[in-house]
Amino acid sequence: MDKFVKLTGVAAPLPVVNIDTDMIIPKDYLKTIKRTGLGTGLFAEARYNEDGSLNQDFVLNKPAYQNASILVAGDNFGCGSSREHAPWALLDFGIRCVISTSFADIFYNNCFKNGILPIVVSPENLEKLMDDASRGSNAVLTVDLEAQEISGPDGGKISFEIDAFRRHCLLNGLDDIGLTLEKAASIDAYENAAAAARPWA
Repeated sequence: MDKFVKLTGVAAPLPVVNIDTDMIIPKDYLKTIKRTGLGTGLFAEARYNEDGSLNQDFVLNKPAYQNASILVAGDNFGCGSSREHAPWALLDFGIRCVISTSFADIFYNNCFKNGILPIVVSPENLEKLMDDASRGSNAVLTVDLEAQEISGPDGGKISFEIDAFRRHCLLNGLDDIGLTLEKAASIDAYENAAAAARPWA
């Protein structure tokens, strides 16, 4: 998993509440167990017209936001079913950070396991960030995980809270497998001791 230390990028505004995982990645894209290639299906029902052409009114199709790496979204982001394809699709598109006033628990946990930083802010701060994100090509935010701060294009800063363990994992690029491998020496020592104590096993 890639480390998340500091991210500077375009922030796309998505002022919609209760964006569920089916909207993030429709069920038609759930046939794969690969984490790559799902970016084309991100918000597919909103991004594409019925004929398959791009819906130019959708924010991520607008030239200023086509390379967005931060999403500023409405309350209760990621609700609905527990599909892990949702953070996979966001990451494959290039989104590394989602900012909202609240997240569905399972989606929130899945983000950390896939290298995405979900940030919870107050309604007042979300309004400020949504305004920043509405500036088109000037909608550049910097998210500093070490300092736990979001910096806007006008220099304003917003602090955010995050669990210390999850912060450690993102800063060091540790998913569940990476955490296990950190204990590889201890695991090997245990296995060697167990084999010596029970050579017949």
